[in-house]
Amino acid sequence: MGNVRQKRGKLFFDFRYRGERCREYTALADTASNRKRMQSILVKIETEISLGTFEYSRYFPGSNLSEKFPTKLTLPVATQATAPTPLFRTFIKDWFALSLPSWRRSHAGTVRSSLDCHLIPHLGDIPVGEITKTHILQMRVEIAKRKGRGGNETLSAKTINRVIQLLHQALADAGEQYGFTNPTERIKRLKQRRIDILPFSFAETRLIIHTVREDYRPYMIVRFLTGMRTGEIHGLQWRYIDFERRQILVRETFVRGNIETTKTDGSQREITLSEPVYQALLAQRQRTGEQAFVFCTANGSPMDNDNFTNRVWYPLLRHLGLAARRPYQTRHTCATLWLAAGENPEWVARQLGHVNTAMLFKTYSRFIPNLTRTDGSAFNSLVSSVIDHPNAPPVSTVDVPARASMEMRP
Repeated sequence: MGNVRQKRGKLFFDFRYRGERCREYTALADTASNRKRMQSILVKIETEISLGTFEYSRYFPGSNLSEKFPTKLTLPVATQATAPTPLFRTFIKDWFALSLPSWRRSHAGTVRSSLDCHLIPHLGDIPVGEITKTHILQMRVEIAKRKGRGGNETLSAKTINRVIQLLHQALADAGEQYGFTNPTERIKRLKQRRIDILPFSFAETRLIIHTVREDYRPYMIVRFLTGMRTGEIHGLQWRYIDFERRQILVRETFVRGNIETTKTDGSQREITLSEPVYQALLAQRQRTGEQAFVFCTANGSPMDNDNFTNRVWYPLLRHLGLAARRPYQTRHTCATLWLAAGENPEWVARQLGHVNTAMLFKTYSRFIPNLTRTDGSAFNSLVSSVIDHPNAPPVSTVDVPARASMEMRP
């Protein structure tokens, strides 16, 4: 896919034609209107290239390349490539191996699964340069019929879009290598259904914390009141707890049995410890302080998510008569509690590991009050007044501060 780029403040076209990279410079300044104008021209150029009707001299009459490409190139209907290309299964094997060093292990596992389950079975025996938009749309129809996870009748639009995006990346590299236009460029992604978050109310949060088994109470407090992701809290090690500055340093995550760096640089952050979290970690240090991981099994290995979910989490929700929802909703709960406490959205975004407030407002807009603060003091004051030490007696779901009992449930 071509691009509109700039050099020394002037814009130029950067695209591929007949297997060669072409750069055509202009005298236009790098402004939004000029970029938009050139982008529309580039779309026309690439459309004509894909149709085999592009004439170089018509767009760039004074270019030296006009002499090199004097006539339009008529491409065969079945292929856009200028030379024979390997089968998709052969190309994708090499592509995967070359890309592997740049991926996290968990992402590599997801890619491998998408290749083996979807892409190779449908496209494996087609030369990579002969894959057309029709091939891809037919594949999408077929995989859309497959049974999804978690009781879903079919694969979600999000999963299907992820498969097409992976194919887009692979074919983009293939197109540059073999000189053809990526057929996924003009395939619209499926519309993804927006899924509402299901945070717990403040009363439900208190009830869960005070009802859970005593050995899981510190874990539950930290989980509900820090907004950490499952992999982040399960991969948390004592060396990343700064008791002096009252911070959790999020640096690693535990995914599919491996300790890895966080998903993005923005996910590496420092979480301010509220008083209940600080006390919970002190109590937990008495249990696992000699181990590397804060929350771990008897042999010192990180907690197993399936074991916690099936043997502790869901039975606890059933016992309390609460609607079943994934443990990840504890992260959403923390975000809504911070916002209900009146914390500054920018501060909340940093605590959650978002690079800006865009995701915060998109996901939690209806939970953001009109008044804000600048740090974690309001949240600390709110939770410290009602969540005591681990041995505190159970509380009633009715005993909730008026401000904290905002409409937290969908």
